[in-house]
Amino acid sequence: MSDESQPLPTAPATDVTSVMKDAGSSTLHVEEQAEQQPNGEVHQPQAKPTRPGMPRFTSSKEHVLQQFFIGSIDQGTTSTRFIIFDGTGQPVASHQHEFKQHYPVSGWHEHDPQELIDSVKTCVAKATATFKDMGHKVEDIRAVGITNQRETTLVWDVETGEALHNAIAWPDTRTKGMVRDLKEKEKEMGLDLTHMTGLPLSTYPSSVKLMWLLQHVDKVKEAYDAGRLAFGTVDAWLLYNLNGKNRDYFVTDSTNASRTMFMNLHTVKYDDKLLDFFGLDRTKLHLPRIVPSSDAEAYGKMADGALQGMKIAGCLGDQSAALVGQQGFTPGSAKNTYGTGCFLLYNVGEKPVVSTHGLLATIAYDFGRDRKPVYALEGSVAVAGSGVKFMMNNMGFITHSHKISELAATVDDNGGCVFVTAFSGLFAPYWIDDAKGTIFGITQHTQRGHIARATLEAVCFQTKAILDAMEKDSGHALSGLAVDGGMSNSNLCMQTQANIIGIPVDRPAMRETTALGAAIAAGFAVDIWKEFDELKAINQKDRSIFEPDISREESAKMFKKWERAVQMCKGWLDPEESSGDF
Repeated sequence: MSDESQPLPTAPATDVTSVMKDAGSSTLHVEEQAEQQPNGEVHQPQAKPTRPGMPRFTSSKEHVLQQFFIGSIDQGTTSTRFIIFDGTGQPVASHQHEFKQHYPVSGWHEHDPQELIDSVKTCVAKATATFKDMGHKVEDIRAVGITNQRETTLVWDVETGEALHNAIAWPDTRTKGMVRDLKEKEKEMGLDLTHMTGLPLSTYPSSVKLMWLLQHVDKVKEAYDAGRLAFGTVDAWLLYNLNGKNRDYFVTDSTNASRTMFMNLHTVKYDDKLLDFFGLDRTKLHLPRIVPSSDAEAYGKMADGALQGMKIAGCLGDQSAALVGQQGFTPGSAKNTYGTGCFLLYNVGEKPVVSTHGLLATIAYDFGRDRKPVYALEGSVAVAGSGVKFMMNNMGFITHSHKISELAATVDDNGGCVFVTAFSGLFAPYWIDDAKGTIFGITQHTQRGHIARATLEAVCFQTKAILDAMEKDSGHALSGLAVDGGMSNSNLCMQTQANIIGIPVDRPAMRETTALGAAIAAGFAVDIWKEFDELKAINQKDRSIFEPDISREESAKMFKKWERAVQMCKGWLDPEESSGDF
């Protein structure tokens, strides 16, 4: 699953640049100040480019790293960006480009495959031009990394490279009926796909999207029958095209492969039992070769454009990249990305932990060489920033997203209100389909501020529930939570989160952690860093730590009321009202 951050600042956007180092760093195009242009590009105000003053002495590790640069392609659900980081993890230049979302039928969500490629090339060209205008040399960029929306599914002709259909994006739900049938098939065959893949059957994985394409698109079925059908997630499509459609670089990294349901989570290889279950013949279907997330040779080079000849050396699915960018390298470390929804990844070490508490198991990262893959548990909250948008667009409580914190701060507490934001049921760890959004505890005393605070608290309560499930599954106690994404800009929300989970919440000043994670993977491959300990200083300056400031008893009382509300919001729908969605 993937997500886009919703801006929700409580501090000026220039805070992002305030942490940049005086020596060896340059102007960041501040994304929070971006203005979208009619052509989909995002215009950012920028200072006149100047070459930064080089440090007088370069003997320190930090000064040396400031002279190395790594590019990071961040291909998201609604936009693409390219960021150039220096070796200390600070952004130097960037460009963002929003692309069109296609919704041909209700519940369907598609992207134009060529537009994904074009958006990447546009961002690379414009950010690199800015980088050069600053006085830097392209040769100082050591490598490029890629991070991408996961599960989004593409198919193309392996001989011509022609895309055979629009990409089916990860949130697309056209496969609901197919998933119901597959669940029955799984029962009848006595299989446990979740144990094999870490994922339950749902509309999210790429496997069911590919099945739909084979059953409904003649060009796709014809290519499959002729043995010419190539399948891949966004990373494989980008790498194939950026290498000039060179089939030697038809590859995917293990974090993305783990989201397809074709890869066995334990062997990190495609599994014939899984392919057979989905009715796929390996002699007719071309699957990308699975390689580590960090590799100096496997990903090839940029075939043309501003960075022609530049080595591509790292690749991670976006949520894994955010965990790496937050340096979640030890078991028990976790990150939560607060975007439209929330995506929480929890490092469980070198052995997969298949959840018995409603979570997903996935590969966190795989840095290759002599290292083993590292696994994670993942939980998702369906409504985070989208709940704030609901307060703004549907209820008219606020005029801009960031105003939610100001409104919530007009009251001291939630006034007894609890808002279960189950707009489309509840996700992990509850998985309640028949719930609907419900506000409990409204009295004549209730004000808009109480409901605004309850909206923020709903995200924090669900995060607490996921963390509790993760600790039960993994046996690792959580000591702190690293955060990023739009809602993490709210000090009130992050303080509330710390109070509810009872542990510190750690927010970096530079929050482009997803792109940073891909840069770190590429940097490891080309030996900018060799050990995780060398990253201790990366993106550490001016971090904000939110310590709990209420008692554990008070926190437990709040969470108990939330859990009671969750139980009470069940049963608003029955199968006759659900249009067969259950």
